[in-house]
Amino acid sequence: MHLDREHPRGVVAGRVGSGEWIRLRRGACAEAAGLSADQHVAARQVAVARIDALREQLSVPHAASHMSAAVVWRLPLLDVPAAVHIVQATRRSGDAARDVVRHYRPGSADDAVVERGREVTALARTTVDCMLALTPRAALVVADGAVALGVDRQACQELLADAGPIRGVVGARQVLALADDGAESPGETLTRWALLSGGLPVPTTQVPIETHLGTFWADLGWPEWRLVLEYDGRAKYALLTSDALMREKRRQDAIGEAGWRMIRVTWADLRDPGQVVRRVVDALPGRASATLRRRRVLRFDER
Repeated sequence: MHLDREHPRGVVAGRVGSGEWIRLRRGACAEAAGLSADQHVAARQVAVARIDALREQLSVPHAASHMSAAVVWRLPLLDVPAAVHIVQATRRSGDAARDVVRHYRPGSADDAVVERGREVTALARTTVDCMLALTPRAALVVADGAVALGVDRQACQELLADAGPIRGVVGARQVLALADDGAESPGETLTRWALLSGGLPVPTTQVPIETHLGTFWADLGWPEWRLVLEYDGRAKYALLTSDALMREKRRQDAIGEAGWRMIRVTWADLRDPGQVVRRVVDALPGRASATLRRRRVLRFDER
């Protein structure tokens, strides 16, 4: 990260113009060569660099918060924030930068910790702030990641209780109750969100299946119905060799021979969560599908 004030104006303009540096925000740049070729990883790198730049430029005491703190904590996010979210104790004149979202909270310094060398809100506070700010589907992605990281659920519950009857708190409580550390990717979380918001019973994550080839693990499902779902990431099969593809086929055949049904879900399928639910309902015993009750607090139609 480079601050404009540390370099002659012509040097900054030249390096940004050549593509050697990228502009992070007014007065700060970063070296393009340090960014990952993976656009998702690069977006998170840029988000962290913006936090660092703001720390150097802003005199008021503050801590990264909400989705910006989530990036520092390495929590999964559906969308990396373009602006930097910070929390500070008081309002100050001049708090008007368009790429900074300021949250004012008295005593916010009590919530701050140092993570990866940066002052951020504590993990429980970060999780709750994100759950209150995001849509339920995006909030569940963060909550799953936080639970996997070891967040204190009781601390989150207490923060939500202290928040009072504000907008989003009811949904945040249900998201927290449904958070599961067995989700290994945002795609798996979104698959579970579709099922939950559609009224299906809470599925088990990381389901063990005994077959003649050994024990296999499915992403999620209902052992009582011998029904599982597998989320297939966009790059999964593109990266598999012919031998690996054959092993995957043998795995699926063995699971079927053991009396289990498998439904595969892709990222494209998740654009229509209702269709995912219908595929599952079609595979359920008749009496099971008759008891579905939509969890409206999860806002099924929120995409």
